[in-house]
Amino acid sequence: MNIHEYQAKKVLGQFGVPVPVGIPAKSVEEAINAAETLLKEGATLLVLKAQIHAGGRGKAGGVKLCKTVEDIKREAHIMMGKTLVTHQTGPEGKVVKMLYVESGTDIEKEFYLSAVVDRATSSVTFVASSEGGMDIEEVAHSNPEKITKVSVQIGTGVQGFHVRTIANALNVITKVEMASLTKVIKGIYDAVIAKDASQVEINPLIKLSDGTFRALDAKLNFDDNALFRQPDILELRDLNEEEPSEIEASKHGLSYVKMDGSIGCMVNGAGLAMATMDIIKYYGEEPANFLDVGGGATKEKVTEAFKIILADPSVKAILVNIFGGIMKCDIIAEGVVSAAKEIGIQVPLVVRLEGTNVELGKKILSSSGLQIISADNLEDAAQKITQAVKS
Repeated sequence: MNIHEYQAKKVLGQFGVPVPVGIPAKSVEEAINAAETLLKEGATLLVLKAQIHAGGRGKAGGVKLCKTVEDIKREAHIMMGKTLVTHQTGPEGKVVKMLYVESGTDIEKEFYLSAVVDRATSSVTFVASSEGGMDIEEVAHSNPEKITKVSVQIGTGVQGFHVRTIANALNVITKVEMASLTKVIKGIYDAVIAKDASQVEINPLIKLSDGTFRALDAKLNFDDNALFRQPDILELRDLNEEEPSEIEASKHGLSYVKMDGSIGCMVNGAGLAMATMDIIKYYGEEPANFLDVGGGATKEKVTEAFKIILADPSVKAILVNIFGGIMKCDIIAEGVVSAAKEIGIQVPLVVRLEGTNVELGKKILSSSGLQIISADNLEDAAQKITQAVKS
């Protein structure tokens, strides 16, 4: 789960990470009031930021420097309701429904700092670079020597040598700089552990003229599977920023991600789902979604999965690929038949079953009276579904 910048800064602030003073605004009027408040508190420069779940806002006109309330009013009118298109939103962009007015900061130097739960090393890995404020992917490609990675084991937590390694990468040398950077690093690590964050990204992390550091921007991602124990984080969820079909899927316990292809996929198991999408691409078509019904799906759950897939107008065919273990093939077959009859599926439907009760499952499909194309294996299924789409 993602949250907005202003929410991320509030969370990090709870763990001692210094952040600029700012006020969120849901309307132009609230933005004006926020600007007046910050100016009264001594701000000499204001920054108006669009709040969407995507990076690259500045290049798309989603970040504006302002000196007066009139500047905020003018830019807020332009920004609120605008569709921002960035390299992370895709061509459809995202509509701005929330603004953030922040006190401007005198920047001496910009850096990049992030922390991610690293499964490869079973640790929290920090990524640091002296090239802040830029696309870190481009830095990694063009100047990989300017990126430093430091893995912090859960059993030890942040130690002095972790901080010194990052400090060397950022050319931090004075006592004031070291003390401030240490506070930032430990705050990020504590936030990851305490709030089940999967990633924290600060770009840029800025150094002020007095040698202290501040998070000028912040992004936090959280582990969806741990939200049951993070009710305060779950309250920060903004459904306006999420794909409606993905929201609907989550209500039924389905793992669903919308994609741009034409073949809808319903599979049990994340690994099998990935393999199914790969083989669809191998035979020249594109998957319309990732959908894992899980190991204990019911007929009702399968029906809801079909409804979600068919709600996507780009879907021209559906491939059901099930390996029966806990999820028995006959249960899936009954769900497929029930859903097909209830919904009235009008696109080609290919079903590949294997595993527990597979013969019974195939018998249910063949005797249903429905136009269901049966496949013997994954390759056969991929060939039949791609041929159905092309014809």
